[in-house]
Amino acid sequence: MKTPRVATTPTGPPAQDESATAPPRPRGLRHNTRWLMVFLCFLGMTVNYVDRATISLSLPYMTDDLHIGPEWQGVILSMFFVTYALGQLPAGALIDRYGEKKMFAIGGLIWSVVTIATGFVRGIGSLLFARLALGAGEAPAYPSCAKSVSRWFPVRERALANSVWDNGARAGTAVAAPVVTALIAWQGWRMAFWVTGAVALLWVALWLKAYREPSAAGGISAEERAYVAAGGARLEEASAEDTAGRPEDAAPEEPAVRWRDLFRYRTVWGMMIGFFCLNYVIYFFITWFPSYLVDARGFDLLKLGFYGALPGVVAIGGSLLGGWTSDTLLRRGWSVTRARKTCLVCGMLFSSVIAFAVLVPSAMWALALLSVSYASLAFSAASVASLPADVAPTPRHVASLGGIQNFASNLAGVLGSTTTGLLLGFFNHSFVAPLMLSGALCVVGALTYGLVIKRVEPLRMSAA
Repeated sequence: MKTPRVATTPTGPPAQDESATAPPRPRGLRHNTRWLMVFLCFLGMTVNYVDRATISLSLPYMTDDLHIGPEWQGVILSMFFVTYALGQLPAGALIDRYGEKKMFAIGGLIWSVVTIATGFVRGIGSLLFARLALGAGEAPAYPSCAKSVSRWFPVRERALANSVWDNGARAGTAVAAPVVTALIAWQGWRMAFWVTGAVALLWVALWLKAYREPSAAGGISAEERAYVAAGGARLEEASAEDTAGRPEDAAPEEPAVRWRDLFRYRTVWGMMIGFFCLNYVIYFFITWFPSYLVDARGFDLLKLGFYGALPGVVAIGGSLLGGWTSDTLLRRGWSVTRARKTCLVCGMLFSSVIAFAVLVPSAMWALALLSVSYASLAFSAASVASLPADVAPTPRHVASLGGIQNFASNLAGVLGSTTTGLLLGFFNHSFVAPLMLSGALCVVGALTYGLVIKRVEPLRMSAA
């Protein structure tokens, strides 16, 4: 693997010491269109996670109607992650080629239609197919949002903007529980899929109507464009559809990097390993956390509903704090490398307190440690989402890198839930080993971001 070097291209991030003549931050709604764009991404991710969570909340009520035995329930839930993880790789490349507006809309159309169709399934076979299709449809969401922020935001605002759309995952999970259960109580589980799928269709229409390219006429004011361009936004003048993914058509001054060449860099492998470790622990909160509270800490249903939401709520604040901290350090003169790696390493190290939750006798102390862990993971995640734009050799590789690191992170979704189940079975339903392993992986993630990734700067194909 080659060590990445700084790409000296006009489309890359600016030098780490910004010029004193850089345009001031524009004031007023007309000159802050970029925040509307990231809010549209937030809404998309929120709807994405509502539709994703509908199956988990509906499955207990689907089992009798569809004759689903317990041996099939885990398979049904895991099918989503198979196509979702694998779909990250082509999705990123297609977004770089055809643009985030088009590909996010296509993905949204697919997952909304599939969600509606899930309300019509009549057996296990059709439900498995729907889960596979849903994973493929939702795959463009993450790299599309990362691509959008890379184009609309200067480096010094990028982490906070990424934390905004990334919180759509937590907002969607929180919204899904009361909304979907209310729909099931009202008209049954089929209605839950029909309504949430229809909401996704409405979001697709809103996205196509309201989202704008930063280079399009009327899409951005001259003042805002000058501000984001001077700050290192990954703007490209040529049509992504015309040139992306074809190095031979790239401008002469840009490094010719093929998609498969991205795997030659230690920085890319550091991004993949680090995000795998981070998401391994996050998926514990998504999958096994309720079981931990009930089985290991004796929570009843009422306590589970109230206290179980606490780590997710705290994590929203952790994510926003992580984005604000990284951007503030940049504005104070820190290099991109120092600012990003400080947030990544510190967040991952603090998240390792999840291991200590098994040592405290009080359930409330355990819940507090778990909340700190989840918030620390979210603190790091804002900088993780910024890395593709920070290290992409050209603007036409941002979504590809986002898809690559998200592919690795979602392998953790498949392996993490399975590994935890195996450890629980081996250790007589004790959560000591699963939480200790999660804490150890947090430390591994911190070491990966600190040591494997040497510098946060654009990659370039050149002799070492």
